[in-house]
Amino acid sequence: MPKPLVQATGRRKASVARVRLRDGSGQVTLNGRQLEDYFPTMASRMRVMEPLQITTTQGRYDVDATLEGGGISGQVDALRLGIARALIVLDPELRPMLKKAGMLTRDARVVERKKYGLRKARRAPQYTKR
Repeated sequence: MPKPLVQATGRRKASVARVRLRDGSGQVTLNGRQLEDYFPTMASRMRVMEPLQITTTQGRYDVDATLEGGGISGQVDALRLGIARALIVLDPELRPMLKKAGMLTRDARVVERKKYGLRKARRAPQYTKR
């Protein structure tokens, strides 16, 4: 396997994606599996490939990523951010394009913790009058 050109990290919720870009033909490998096997839904796959489509570098680089933690949507967004960050390291002139598309913003929203005396983070127990 050729040496990676660049490495970058993307995070979202509880998910972490370590992304490596290599010169290649556009192959995407996630935890040793193909993109189609890892994310069966078309919407997830399109969201992952967005940074490459916007910068028109889709067939130029192979993406090899290690995904950990969280669920499907968190992993998709973490991978998307990681790919966008890796592309900027390779070519800083792509930054305005990706920034305008909102691909470089780390979404800091996480699940609010549950508070004592409540059923969920904000949901109070049901009130009984009698």
